[in-house]
Amino acid sequence: MTKALLVALVKLISGANVRWAGCNPEIRQRIYFANHTSHLDAVVVWASLPAAVREWVRPVAAKEYWTANGLRRFLAANVFHAVLIDRTKVTVRNNPIEFMLEGMGQRHSLIIFPEGGRSSGEEIGSFKSGIYHLAKEKPGIEMVPVHINNLNRVLPKGEFLPVPMLSCISFGAPIILEPGESKTAFLERARAAICKLRPS
Repeated sequence: MTKALLVALVKLISGANVRWAGCNPEIRQRIYFANHTSHLDAVVVWASLPAAVREWVRPVAAKEYWTANGLRRFLAANVFHAVLIDRTKVTVRNNPIEFMLEGMGQRHSLIIFPEGGRSSGEEIGSFKSGIYHLAKEKPGIEMVPVHINNLNRVLPKGEFLPVPMLSCISFGAPIILEPGESKTAFLERARAAICKLRPS
């Protein structure tokens, strides 16, 4: 019940119009990678998936934000089943990639944000290398680009209360890491795949 109510609330607040351009929602292991403009991004992408697919998808989120209070901790652990990453103490022993791979197992998909931090929403920043290392560790896995439009206005940076407004979530054609493809080439191609989904 909590999950169904939350999905309905998220859809109401975000006014998200969901568009599948180049692939269909399927129950299969994938990595959904999106531009990042708002604390609502992971929640809205997750809620935009059909219920049957959503059950197998785990957002990757910042541990410091989602453990800041009891409500966030409850939602992260019991509703989203989020993979929480500590971005402030990254070491060899505390490698985010290892946590993500463990969170995926053999069946779960992830929602990730390769820019790392949030951008203004006007431009998509350069991608960190994490998405490349995930692709290397999961050869042949489909990586689905997702463009998020207008969520930065629903919950602007520094604000705590969302402003109901229309947004658009576009899922594009999957890409995979090609044999021998360099990190630089893959990161540029992945970023371009999201840019192609921007509304004209």
